[in-house]
Amino acid sequence: MNLQKVEIVYFLGIGGIGMSALARYFHHHGKIVLGYDRTPTALTSELEMEGISIHYDDSVLEIPQLLKVTSNEKILVIFTPAIPQDSAEKNWFIQNDFSLKKRSEVLGYITAQSPTVAVAGTHGKTTTSTLVAHLLQSAQISCNAFLGGISSNYGTNLLLGQKNSWTIVEADEFDRSFLTLSPKMAVITSMDADHLDVYGDDTHVKEGFNLFAQKVEKEGFVLYKKDLPLNTELLHTKNIATYSISEKATYTGDNIRIQNGKYIFDLKGPDFEFLDLEVGLPGRHNVENATAACILALKCGCDEAQIRKGLASFRGVQRRFEYIISTPNITYIDDYAHHPTELTAAILSAKELFPEKKITGIFQPHLYSRTRDFLNDFARSLELLDEIILLPIYPARELPIEGITSEKLLAEINKPNKKLLHKSEVLPYFKNHSAEVLLTLGAGDIDTLVRELKGILRV
Repeated sequence: MNLQKVEIVYFLGIGGIGMSALARYFHHHGKIVLGYDRTPTALTSELEMEGISIHYDDSVLEIPQLLKVTSNEKILVIFTPAIPQDSAEKNWFIQNDFSLKKRSEVLGYITAQSPTVAVAGTHGKTTTSTLVAHLLQSAQISCNAFLGGISSNYGTNLLLGQKNSWTIVEADEFDRSFLTLSPKMAVITSMDADHLDVYGDDTHVKEGFNLFAQKVEKEGFVLYKKDLPLNTELLHTKNIATYSISEKATYTGDNIRIQNGKYIFDLKGPDFEFLDLEVGLPGRHNVENATAACILALKCGCDEAQIRKGLASFRGVQRRFEYIISTPNITYIDDYAHHPTELTAAILSAKELFPEKKITGIFQPHLYSRTRDFLNDFARSLELLDEIILLPIYPARELPIEGITSEKLLAEINKPNKKLLHKSEVLPYFKNHSAEVLLTLGAGDIDTLVRELKGILRV
């Protein structure tokens, strides 16, 4: 792939969080960037305001004329796996011999040009990678970062540094995308079963993460959560370490406590001890993410004072336990949780922070296949709530699966205070019902309710 020859970059599915970061990257580097997405969103509006032209109809007629009159070798077409096989535009590009690349392939090429820190895991990778980038930025250590969410500190999913500085990237396991990366350093936060529509079973999920760890170069560094089934004997590097907040590991987040609504912990390693670190995010799972991020930042050149300052100033990632309202009467938190493990972590964090208050959760299941594969696990996680509101399943790239519905999930939940609402019914419901602590949970389009819910709850 010779990016020097490329003059125009066209994105099929430009509105995705990973695709939009790449679009911003190429736009910054002077390429003409154009794209298609199925629906307009706040993110696509931002891209358009930045000067990127986007259309929303999958039609050959909508493909910009510039692409039809420019030599193919000067054009790079990048697509997301979410684009269906029968896409009119995608098939036109194939039939006309354009160079089509998956997002992961292009990201792999870009990251091969600089020392890369790759953060992998079925949970925690977005927060951890964003925190690593923030720690470096706060310490004035140059880095480029392709993030899987919008950093609340910087208001973007792309940070740009000097050409040969560190590159921080979220290593996505979906579609085995992370196997295109060649990291100098990597962390694995978790290996829970997920994306079984791609992997088939839990064994192949673990195999994928092991193959990813083997991509780390010989002089590199691998950090993984204690007790994950990583076969370290197959790794090319001998620089391997573990981390944990619950048991002895190479690096430990210890003595976790809450003071004035903040999580405080001690970070301990083989030859250091940083006491009373303040995390800018709530939840024990985020202390765990912070433990991993701090070690990576230390390896990149940060010192204790910089770690301490950066941690305390970290404001998190949009839709990762994001406070929308925080008043004495009402707390409203929005979270991207879409897997049972993530749901449990978010709900338990709320219960730990607000032990005397009623916790209400609105959950939008994401994908029919994931709902089918983890039906009982979802039910057990949701039973941690005091009040459960389910929305219909958000299909994303999938067609319906017979018998897999939110009604079926609701029936599995052994708790009396539960109900199923359609998305259009949520706002009217909360005009007539109060909440003490409200969580909106899910990876679909539940986030489109946040602004109006905030207005209703503030009244």
